[in-house]
Amino acid sequence: MQNWRCNLFSEFDLAPTRLAQQIQFVLEIDKLKGVLRQTLLTDASRRENSAEHSWHLALMAIALAEYAPASIDLSRVVQMLLLHDLVEIDAGNTFAFDIQANQDKAEREQAAADRLFGLLPPDLGQPLRACWEEFEAAETVDAQFAHALDRFQPFLHNLQTEGGTWRLHGITCDRVLGRMQPVKQGAPALWPIVEALIHQAVAAGYLLPDPDTTPPSDRSYPDRLHPD
Repeated sequence: MQNWRCNLFSEFDLAPTRLAQQIQFVLEIDKLKGVLRQTLLTDASRRENSAEHSWHLALMAIALAEYAPASIDLSRVVQMLLLHDLVEIDAGNTFAFDIQANQDKAEREQAAADRLFGLLPPDLGQPLRACWEEFEAAETVDAQFAHALDRFQPFLHNLQTEGGTWRLHGITCDRVLGRMQPVKQGAPALWPIVEALIHQAVAAGYLLPDPDTTPPSDRSYPDRLHPD
């Protein structure tokens, strides 16, 4: 198959052209479908891959846009979410709660961004790289909403799979609460739901309680969520 591909592109003499660079990028990003995340699909049948995750987030941005700050550029957010994990083609997916693996994550991902966005002609690759960098910096309202969704999606999956990777790795609620802080900043309308669901996850045994503190007994949480 590899030889056939090489012969095909040689036959059509695409090597020196702009289109050849674009096609090379398109073929290369297909590898994201083979990068497995820790998060399970909602039916718990298998782990999701990073391409599925990015697609899911892009649709979430459209479906949940009303919970974003009014000033967001939705198309920019969708673009960020489709791009944000491309670097995992080279850098791999780093489990959020793996402290050691996260130590060199930024370095690995920057090197991956250099290579992957460098496959494209500069007038395409540089703006896409800038969009990825904007997501990483999480300083604009667009990037902060994108980050909020990036945290909210696996959170929902873990709830749907009765603890999923939380139970597998013995994660405590204080760590999840810390991990979910970008929701508080990027989609504050969703934050009360996150707090309530963390409380319910602990009560259901999906998530271990904080080992150092006891949740206040007078705090009120809904038994279940009702859409407005």
